[in-house]
Amino acid sequence: MKFANLQHIYWLLLVVALGVIGAYGAAMRQAALKRFASVTLLPRVITGLSPMRRNIKFALFIAAAVFLVVSLLGPRWGFHWEEVRRRGVEIVIALDTSESMLSRDLQPNRLERSKREVYDLIKMLRGDRVGLVVFAGGAFLQCPLTLDYGACLMFLDYIDTAIVPQKGTNLAEAITKAVSAFDAKGRTSKAIILISDGGNLQGDPMAAAQDAKRKGIKIYAIGVGREDEEAPIPLEGGFKYSDGKMVTTKLEDETLRDIALATGGIYVRSVTGDLDLEKIYYEEINKKMEKGEFESSRRKRWEERFQWPLFVAVAFLFAEACIGERERNGQA
Repeated sequence: MKFANLQHIYWLLLVVALGVIGAYGAAMRQAALKRFASVTLLPRVITGLSPMRRNIKFALFIAAAVFLVVSLLGPRWGFHWEEVRRRGVEIVIALDTSESMLSRDLQPNRLERSKREVYDLIKMLRGDRVGLVVFAGGAFLQCPLTLDYGACLMFLDYIDTAIVPQKGTNLAEAITKAVSAFDAKGRTSKAIILISDGGNLQGDPMAAAQDAKRKGIKIYAIGVGREDEEAPIPLEGGFKYSDGKMVTTKLEDETLRDIALATGGIYVRSVTGDLDLEKIYYEEINKKMEKGEFESSRRKRWEERFQWPLFVAVAFLFAEACIGERERNGQA
């Protein structure tokens, strides 16, 4: 036997509390009656009332409450096997971890804000395979394509600007590494979500984008940061300097826009920290891209049995309502 809603276990404590309060109330009522009249006069004052009937009614009410709580817990017993098929698309998220992603024009900084949005995206996924690529001057696969979203989130937690030793920003390498992460023989739709503040310093990103397009892969690019103001790059103990001058950065999104358009994807500029990943996923990837089947398995499905304790609870409440507190023909 199983319960579906163990979070409702506190209702059982409420039932216990009701029993304690009811018993305490009955004791206080008896004490008040004894103060009102003597023991010899009390039966004449409350003539016709049956303490036994009152106790039976209270017991029926508590029993009904107990079975109602059991029903709310969602008891299950007996099961059948059902076929479960996982269908979705393949998504590789390429996340920029260059030093410029430490800039605080988005709070707490560009990288942490991006990671939070990616976390929310992964929590949305249902049946899609997802992978992570991190890049700066180089790129590597942080998490291969998987249906284990918990594992992917664990890999996401460890991403920081020190994870890629090569400095700089290489969008071409990021796209190439993301493309190589897909199953070349798979027939499902494939998408890359490229998150960066732009400023490509190495490689030919447009050539890499064209290669992705030939393989049927769409790139959805997201520009992180502000383009209307320069932001310093914070490092440990201060800010980044070069030749005695403070190094600043701003969003450079022209290349990101061209990459997305070249593959049939879209470009989104994020200036407030909202990366619109929910919109990209639901309105573009999930709605417009063809889904494939990743795996098929059998799952044990338990039968819902909440109806039985609910029926017993109703029966106890009906019985409680039918029993009066007064004796009939002088009999208890």
